Amino acid sequence: MFSLKCRPYPFDNSRHGFEKLLTWIESLKLDHGCDQVIVGVEPTGHYWMNLAQFLRHRGISVVLVNPMHVKKSKELDDNSPTKNDRKDARVISQLAKDGRYSVPNIPEDIYAELRVGMNQRGRLVEDLKRVQGRIHNWLDRFFPEFTKVFKDWEGKSALVCLHLFPLPTDVVKETEIEVVRKWRENGIKRGVGVSRARQLIKAATDSIGIIVGLQMARQELHILLGQYDLLHAQLAQLVADIEQLVSQVPGAEQMMSVPGIGLVTAAGFIAEVGDISSYQHPRQIQKLAGLNLKENSSGNHKGRTTISKRGRPKLRALLFRCVIPLIAKNAEFQGLHQYFTQRPQNPLKKVQSVVALCCKLIRILFVLWKRQVPYDPKQMLGPVQEERLQNAA
Repeated sequence: MFSLKCRPYPFDNSRHGFEKLLTWIESLKLDHGCDQVIVGVEPTGHYWMNLAQFLRHRGISVVLVNPMHVKKSKELDDNSPTKNDRKDARVISQLAKDGRYSVPNIPEDIYAELRVGMNQRGRLVEDLKRVQGRIHNWLDRFFPEFTKVFKDWEGKSALVCLHLFPLPTDVVKETEIEVVRKWRENGIKRGVGVSRARQLIKAATDSIGIIVGLQMARQELHILLGQYDLLHAQLAQLVADIEQLVSQVPGAEQMMSVPGIGLVTAAGFIAEVGDISSYQHPRQIQKLAGLNLKENSSGNHKGRTTISKRGRPKLRALLFRCVIPLIAKNAEFQGLHQYFTQRPQNPLKKVQSVVALCCKLIRILFVLWKRQVPYDPKQMLGPVQEERLQNAA
C-alpha cells in the first residue's frame, strides 16, 4: 500500500463531481498498476457520508481517519502547526497508508431506518425542551402564579386554561362556574372543580405579572402552544413508526423483556450498534460506546483508570440514562450496584459502579439479541455473583 504525492484534486459534492473523482481514481490505478484503492476520509462533517455511499457501491473501500490523529500528527513532517487542505490531505493519506484507520460500520436496511428515526426523535425532543422552556419563561413574566395553582402546566386542565384564558386579565373575566364548564367541554372530567377554579381566579386577581404588551404576549403564547402541540403529535407519530420498525428486528422483543428496558432504549441501542451479526463479542460494543478503560501510568506513578470516551457518544449516553433508573427499579441491577459499592475488597465509587453496570447491560443485551432468548434474572447474575450478593446482604 502506498500513497500518491500529487496536487489536490477538487470535486463538487454532486454526482458529476463524484463521477469526476471516480474517473481520476481509475486513471491513477492504470498509471501505477494498482487493482485496489482505499479512500481515507476525516469524518468532521456529514459530507463524507454521500461520498462513502457512492464509492462503496462501486467497490471502492472507504475508511475513516480519527480527526484527533490528524491534529496530533500534522506536525511530524514539517514541525509546523500550519493547517490547510493540501496538508490535511497528505496527513490523512499517510495515516491511511500506515493502517491507522477504522472501517465505518454504516447501517443498512432497517438499521439505517432506525438510526435516522432515532436521530430525528432526538432532535424533536430537543426542540420540545426549548419550547417548554419558552412557555415556562412566558408564565414567569405574565402569570407567575399559574404554576402555584397547577403544579404541572403541561396537565390537561392547565393547557385548556392556557389555550382559552392565558392571561390574568382573561381569567378574572370568567366565573368559577364558567371555568369549570369549559374544562368539562374540553374533556376534563376529574381532578379539577370549583375549588381549583376559585384558586385560579384568586391567583389572577393578585397576579404581579407584566400588564403591558398583552396583545402580543397572547399571540406569543398562541404560537408557542401551537409548536408544543405540533411537536407532541410528530413525536407520537415517529415513535409509532419506530415501534413498527423495531418489531421487525429479530431479538428486539427479547431485549425489551428486561424490566426497565423499553421501546426507546431498545430502538436507540439497535440504531447505534447496527446489525448484531457484525459483532463477535460484547467487548466490541463496549469499545464502540467508549466504555473501554484507559490507564495513565509512567514508572512508579500509577494514574487514574478512566473510560476512553471514544466511539459513539449517543450510545454511551443512552446506556447511562438507562442504567440509572435500572439501579433504582430493577432488583438485579440494584443488588449489583450495592455489591460493587460496598464489597470489602476494592469497592467502587458510585460512578464507577454505573460504568460497570453499563458494560453489564451491554453483555445482557448482546446475548438476548444474538441468541434471541428472554431475560432470566438468575442467568443474568450467575451462580457466583448470586452467592456474593447473598453474602453481602
